[in-house]
Amino acid sequence: MSISNTNGTKSEQEVRVWMDGCYDMVHFGHANACRQAKQMGTYLVVGVHSDAEITKHKGPPVFSEQERYKMVRAIKWVDEVVEDAPYVTALETLEKYNCQFCVHGDDITVTADGVDTYHIVKAAGRYRECKRTQGVSTTDLVGRMLLVTKSHHEPDDMLPDRENTLRMSLCKESVSPWTGASQFLATTNKIIQFSNGREPEPTDKVVYTAGAFDLFHVGHVDFLEKAKACGDYLIVGLHSDRLVNRYKGSNHPIMNLHERVLSVLACRYVDEVVIGAPYSVTMELINHFKVSRVIHGRTTYDSDIDGQNPYEVPQALKIFEQIDSGNPMSTQDIITRIIDNRLEYEKRNKKKEAKEAAAYATFQKLKAENLNESTAVNVGQQK
Repeated sequence: MSISNTNGTKSEQEVRVWMDGCYDMVHFGHANACRQAKQMGTYLVVGVHSDAEITKHKGPPVFSEQERYKMVRAIKWVDEVVEDAPYVTALETLEKYNCQFCVHGDDITVTADGVDTYHIVKAAGRYRECKRTQGVSTTDLVGRMLLVTKSHHEPDDMLPDRENTLRMSLCKESVSPWTGASQFLATTNKIIQFSNGREPEPTDKVVYTAGAFDLFHVGHVDFLEKAKACGDYLIVGLHSDRLVNRYKGSNHPIMNLHERVLSVLACRYVDEVVIGAPYSVTMELINHFKVSRVIHGRTTYDSDIDGQNPYEVPQALKIFEQIDSGNPMSTQDIITRIIDNRLEYEKRNKKKEAKEAAAYATFQKLKAENLNESTAVNVGQQK
C-alpha cells in the first residue's frame, strides 16, 4: 500500500477516521459520504480498492484504479488516500493508519462469498454509519447509459410512453433493498453543505469556466486543477439540462443539473458554482462576478442559438484563454466504455443486486428475531 497526503499536518486533538470503497464513477453520493465521515473526526483517510479486488468481488470497474485514486484525492473532504486498500476492513488496517474507527453508509456491502466486509470492525465496536445519499449509485448511472433514456432530467408529463416505460425499467434495474429506488431531491441545505461558503477576496483573481461537466470524471478534475492555477478563485458555470441536450443531443446529460452541481462543488479546486449558467459569457456575467479570466478547454464549442460566438465578449476583452488539461478523457469516452462492455456491466449489476438481496434478507431475519426476543423479555418483565 502507498499513501498520499493532500492536506496539512497532524494536530494533537486529531481524530483520524477510516473510510474505504471502490469509488468507481465517483459521484456526489461518494462525496457526501466523505463529508459526513469527516464531520465525525478531524482527519479523513480513504482507502480505495484495486481493480483486481473489485473484479473479484463485484465485477470489472468502469474506471481504472489510477483514475479512481485521482478522483478520490480531488474530493475536498479527503485528507489522505490509501491505494490498494483491502476489500475486507481489518483492525490491522485501522491500527496501521492510526484510525480510531471506520465509517460506511447505512447499507451492507459483501464479498464474493456473501460476507459483510465490515464484520470485523463491527464486532470490535470500531464502526460508525453515515446516511447513504438517496437516488444515486454507480449501478443507477450505468443503467442510465445502458437504457439511453432522458427520464433522469425530463419531467414525467413531458415524456413519451416509451420513455416512461424505460424509466420504470430503470428503477427496477437499479433498485437497492437498502434504500429503494428513489429520485435524488436537491435541497438548499445540501448545496450549502457542499459549498465552501467563501467569497472571493478583493485582491483575488477570479477565473470563470462553464460547461456540462456530466458524469464528473478524472478529465474534469485535471482541467479544473489547471483552471484554478490560472487565478485565486474558480467559478464554474453549469448549463441547464435543456441547454446541454441542445448541444450534445441523445440522452445527454446523463446526470441532471442538481446532480452535476453537487459533483462539481465537491471538487477541491472549485470555489463557487453558477446553477443554470448561460451558454454565452456576457458582459453582465463578467461584471457581476468580477471575472479576470475566462477559461475553456481545447475542445471545440458550438455557436449560441442565435449563431453568435459564446466567447465573443471575453475574447474582445482579451481575457479568454483555451488551456490543455493534458487529459483527453470525455464524458462520451465513459459512455463508450459502458456500451462496449454492456453485457459485463449488466452481469455485474445483477450479481450485485442478488448479493444485496441475500444480505438484506439475512438482516431482516436477524432484526425480526431480535425484536421477538425483546418483546418476549418485556412481556416477562410485565408479568
